[in-house]
Amino acid sequence: MATGKRCRGFTYIALLIAVAVIGIGLAAVGPVSHTLQVREKESELLFVGDEFRRAIALYYESSPGGLRQYPRKLEDLLRDERHPNVRRYLRKIYFDPMTARKEWGLVEAPGIGITGVYSLSEAPPVKTANFPALYQSFRSAKKYSDWKFVYVPAQAAGQTGAPAAPPPRATSPVR
Repeated sequence: MATGKRCRGFTYIALLIAVAVIGIGLAAVGPVSHTLQVREKESELLFVGDEFRRAIALYYESSPGGLRQYPRKLEDLLRDERHPNVRRYLRKIYFDPMTARKEWGLVEAPGIGITGVYSLSEAPPVKTANFPALYQSFRSAKKYSDWKFVYVPAQAAGQTGAPAAPPPRATSPVR
């Protein structure tokens, strides 16, 4: 009988050691898993932000008549009724991957309209390099809300000699 009790004690100790080793392994994997999740959200933010920028560009460039216009609200990108046939530049207003809300900060030019969007997240970015050429300014960003996805037409950049548009300014978030 003494041998049976010793075996049970050994099994119990071995089980405790196994649980401790698994716990240590999971503790080591946790931060790596979190970083991977943040990087995936950053990648999604870059995609979604660029989709908004592209949609604003299409809205602006397809303005009827000679006067180019920016959208007054994000919903204008879903349904542009300035044309005889309704045009759609976005299928939906995307969620901000960093905040998991449909609320975005808007970059507006006074009296002109929405020229871009940005995340409302105040968290510091993990990604600090290797951005597409259009978003090289993101390298110096201290928080995700500094990642501004703005459409600037060639005329506003001074490439055609036309007068530059007034500089855009960040405004309150849209819900």
